[in-house]
Amino acid sequence: MGIRLQGRRVIITGAASGIGRASAQLFAAEGAQLLIADWAEEGLTETRKLIEAAGGKAIAMKVDAGSEADVRAMVERAVAELGGVDVCFANAGISGTQWFAQDTTVEEFQSVVRVNLIGPFLAIKLCLPHMQAQGKGSIVCTASVAGLRAGAGPMAYSATKAGVINMVQTAAVSLRGTGIRVNAICPGLIETGMTKPMFDYARAKGK
Repeated sequence: MGIRLQGRRVIITGAASGIGRASAQLFAAEGAQLLIADWAEEGLTETRKLIEAAGGKAIAMKVDAGSEADVRAMVERAVAELGGVDVCFANAGISGTQWFAQDTTVEEFQSVVRVNLIGPFLAIKLCLPHMQAQGKGSIVCTASVAGLRAGAGPMAYSATKAGVINMVQTAAVSLRGTGIRVNAICPGLIETGMTKPMFDYARAKGK
């Protein structure tokens, strides 16, 4: 176990797989106290087991990242059981199923917005009072290269990731001087459960 994050109290959403799982394992390896959250209970349980097998500890909680009630309960549980929130990694996201506007229903677009954009908004909104009370904290939101330029992802996904980038910038400016940092990360294409179909398609084409 490492010591760089010893005693830090950390929330990670989207922790059942992919970037969220890998991040949870790294945070735990560096000594953080974790509350890991996801809608996919089976994957979340597996992440918790992997952390515990490596000598770490994590509270696992089923959470709908786009639900204000769920995110509020998540933050309140972290405060109650971990003693506060030093870091929130708002990582949960979905890609949607359609690439082009003409194939995307309004309902699907709204679903992607709900998880990918409203989710990080709720994490920022509901973590802030606790971080402001302690005078410090860090919020990190997962955006994407698809939010920086066209052609790197489906329309709904790309629009929400561009929204995350701007929302984070706006929040960071509004919180300057408070000791609270808000940042976005913009990963490129990484093979996870969400992106596996794209990699499978490329491999099938011999690319």
